[in-house]
Amino acid sequence: MGKIQLEGMEFFAYHGCFAEERIIGTRFLVDLELFTDTRQAEQSDDLTKTINYQALYLLVKQEMEKESHLLEHVAQRILTSIHQTYPEAYGLKVKVSKMNPPLGGKLEKVSLTLTDTE
Repeated sequence: MGKIQLEGMEFFAYHGCFAEERIIGTRFLVDLELFTDTRQAEQSDDLTKTINYQALYLLVKQEMEKESHLLEHVAQRILTSIHQTYPEAYGLKVKVSKMNPPLGGKLEKVSLTLTDTE
């Protein structure tokens, strides 16, 4: 078993409850973690025997490009997309962080983490 992690993926996107957020956009960071059986890849050195990190990145990017009001919705779409594409993945965890959220004061980020133990 192996744990795959993609950390600090950065996107500019248009998620938020305020109309202004969906017009001007902001930066988001996404961290992804999942488990899969890596034994065949370990022995063969063959990319087709594991989950391709670039393909995971592109799935996350595709979901980040879809406008949402809530980080919860974005994170759930990411988990669902990965499950549909890679049923062999399990123990998924995704963290979505909105940088400089408009909460009326100085704040680095707000984050939401969803864990799916399918």
